[in-house]
Amino acid sequence: MTVLEQLEPIMRELIAPQAMHTDRSASYPRDALQALGQAGLLGLISNPTVGGLGHGLPEAVQVVERIAQDCPCTAMVLTMHYCGTAYIEPLGPLAVRQAIAAGEHITTLAVSETATRSHIWAMTSEAAAQSDGRVLISGEKSMITSAGQADSYVWTTRAMQGQGNTLWLLNAKDAGFSVPRPFDGLGLRGNYSAPISAQQVPTSLASRLGEDGQAEPLKAQYLMPYFATLIATTSIGLMQGILRRAIAHITASRFAESGSALADLPTIRAYLAKAQLKAEQARLLRDDTVAAVLAARADKGMRLLQVKAAAAEAALEVSDTAMRICGGAAFRKELGIERLFRDARAACVMAPTSDVLFDKIGTLLCDSPTS
Repeated sequence: MTVLEQLEPIMRELIAPQAMHTDRSASYPRDALQALGQAGLLGLISNPTVGGLGHGLPEAVQVVERIAQDCPCTAMVLTMHYCGTAYIEPLGPLAVRQAIAAGEHITTLAVSETATRSHIWAMTSEAAAQSDGRVLISGEKSMITSAGQADSYVWTTRAMQGQGNTLWLLNAKDAGFSVPRPFDGLGLRGNYSAPISAQQVPTSLASRLGEDGQAEPLKAQYLMPYFATLIATTSIGLMQGILRRAIAHITASRFAESGSALADLPTIRAYLAKAQLKAEQARLLRDDTVAAVLAARADKGMRLLQVKAAAAEAALEVSDTAMRICGGAAFRKELGIERLFRDARAACVMAPTSDVLFDKIGTLLCDSPTS
């Protein structure tokens, strides 16, 4: 059975039917995650030696893309879980790896900070060694997916000594963590993206992932292939979902005086064609990014910068078009178009933002002139 065949009953019976409620009530998709865990899909990229399915980035892309067509909130929660797992598998403790593989543990990234915003390489969080062997973690994180809901946080601090940043795997239930305020915003309302405050959270050196000061090299090695590609994939799945809904509406809706459909208008078909091209271009870039990662191509780093920005910007345009061609009906909740329109706004401002990525891409282009 393929991963999509495993996923489809959960989509049909749970995730798609609950998507509107997840949005309206800003509910964390706990039932969906439990079902995904029971199907083995929380352990999709976990090694078979710990009970996982042993798949990788191509299969994670398939799962996230399908879920995002109906519930981008659940897709984003799963994206951050896979991102955390990408660190934990090579660097984390056996017990946590086994719990993830068994579908009993949700992890997430805790990287972006209130003080440094989308500059996710600049940490203010600190890890202070104590004379009794403990390490106390303190810091203020911003807009962390699954805040207060995950079982663990992959938390980034400044290095304990010298330069660089350090990764920690922290028990989210430990004393000292708090969520100062819940998220109540425009889109992705069910992914519980909120600030997290850590006030002298006790841990030990055993919870460190990798060596002190090595977070950035580890990020490039383990995280970025999943982080950039799966966030882009959420945007790509969202575009497929919103276009599917838009096409259903414009082909079914008819003018009373003529009996012709909205889809009979050349202007609407032209808008639709342009939107589909945008979505397909992003999807092709994503697929090439996956290929670059798997083949360890020289352009892998550039593709990972490009794919998140390209998909996020395309999602803005495609969702705008869906609203335009469906007219006033698109504002109604039951079509699901306005929900996906709102969800589409998130990726371009999710750290690193599209503007930060554009600057990095432009810098690389200027520093590496081509013949």
